[in-house]
Amino acid sequence: MKNIFLLLFGLLSISLVNAQREFHVFPTGKSSGNGSLLNPWDLQTALTQKTNTVNGGDTIWLHEGIYEGQFISTLESTIPQSFITVAAFKTDKVVLNGNIPNNKGYVLEVRGKQVIFKNFDVTCLGDFSRDSTDENFNGITGINHISGEDCQFINLKIYNIPGSGMGSWKMTGGTKIEGCMIYNNGYMSKSRGSGVGLYVQNQSEKIREITNNIIFNNYYKGVEIWSATSGSKFEFVKNVQMTDNVVFNNGSPSKTFKGNVIIASDDNDGINVAKNITLRNNVLYHNIDFADKNNFGDGTSLHLGWNKNAPVNNVVIENNLIVGKNNGLNILYAQSLTFKNNIVYTGNVHLYSNILENHKNWDFDYNTYYTRRSDGFRVLKHKDYRMADWQKNFQLDANSTWSFIKNAEVKPYKNIVAYANRANTYKVVLMDKTATEIAIDFAKYSLKKRMAYKIYDAENPSKIIRSGIIGASGQINFPLGLKELEYPLHNTLAQKSATNFGVFIVEFQGIKDVDAKPPLFKRLFEWFGI
Repeated sequence: MKNIFLLLFGLLSISLVNAQREFHVFPTGKSSGNGSLLNPWDLQTALTQKTNTVNGGDTIWLHEGIYEGQFISTLESTIPQSFITVAAFKTDKVVLNGNIPNNKGYVLEVRGKQVIFKNFDVTCLGDFSRDSTDENFNGITGINHISGEDCQFINLKIYNIPGSGMGSWKMTGGTKIEGCMIYNNGYMSKSRGSGVGLYVQNQSEKIREITNNIIFNNYYKGVEIWSATSGSKFEFVKNVQMTDNVVFNNGSPSKTFKGNVIIASDDNDGINVAKNITLRNNVLYHNIDFADKNNFGDGTSLHLGWNKNAPVNNVVIENNLIVGKNNGLNILYAQSLTFKNNIVYTGNVHLYSNILENHKNWDFDYNTYYTRRSDGFRVLKHKDYRMADWQKNFQLDANSTWSFIKNAEVKPYKNIVAYANRANTYKVVLMDKTATEIAIDFAKYSLKKRMAYKIYDAENPSKIIRSGIIGASGQINFPLGLKELEYPLHNTLAQKSATNFGVFIVEFQGIKDVDAKPPLFKRLFEWFGI
């Protein structure tokens, strides 16, 4: 008995130590609270704690519920290489709802540094206008990361915002955006859809990482690595790595497909140019019909350059799938460009005539092109080129290949990426010209035998579309041609992906863990994080 009491005393001692570094927030919390379980904070109070209370290594747990309001975080860590974490508690469903009468223009504004925001939703619930001409329209941004370096935004869902999903601006270098879903954001302005999924800038020499996100069906563009400012006199569109993302069908809710990704600057002075930017292993897609040889319409998946005085510089595009409509790949102004090992489907490769001057600084090779036309390389106001002429005249793409889209024997495209911060969870992107199902072999992913799995369609993420147990072969079949779509709130115009394309999330779990609940004693101690 004495040993049992000693054990319990030790556990309680550990919990008290942990309690000094773990704080709790509830929707019913109070500003007068102290962050304990018995006396929790409200969210705004938690997000404005000073460094003498919350600092690097500490965690603020958000407990289940809807947090009504528009919040600002000034949390910062003063401890090198140590982060404050703001996250949903365990598997709790946490939603920040910014649809309130007193609009500040954001759901969550971030001004601190070295803070990790993780595992919660940012959205607007209920009734609101998505038409800027309405008297009651209130534009808003989901997350407005205005300042503070080395923050991380991990496994967030940002959706149904009548504005942009997220802006992470020039004074936020070193920031990581990973594993997020950013979709159904935006509104209709007078002339077009407005509101991008993710808007990114960077004036720091630190690399900004955009990794393994799913970004789709935003009213305007998907990702803008961009500045519309001229005359700024310094650089702030630089040092960005975009890896393992899928960005698709942006512009769909406004009935006009827009650029899935743009890398550019509109600086007339040519000082603030987009530079040192890498896109690697991404999927950029707009709905296309492989069998349709007629006009695809507009729908750019990748757009490089905007202003002739600010051509992009040292941009690397490697190992991406780029699927668009007539101008799916749109290269306007590029001083230095590497384009290798990409697969491109487009009406034509669309280029401005500055290629006649700058192509000697370009490195194109080992690409696979599928176009609607035999002369699929169009230099505007100059000439359309067939593949052989393109290679000969510009000394580019020596080892690349070209085919007609309609007649090409397209191999099934499979892109499987593990989530770094979600155990045994994978993003699966598939494209096939004719198949209704594609088998994926998970045997090589070091999963235990006979694990249970659940598959979700990213475009309808609250519904399990398939579940089961991995067999001896390790293969799981994923369906294409699904019809259900989670439409943007107050919008019925958005399009489901074409039958040749699908984005899925698959979760694996040990069979014993699927329905098991921890014993009461263990659950009580989980409140203390032990």
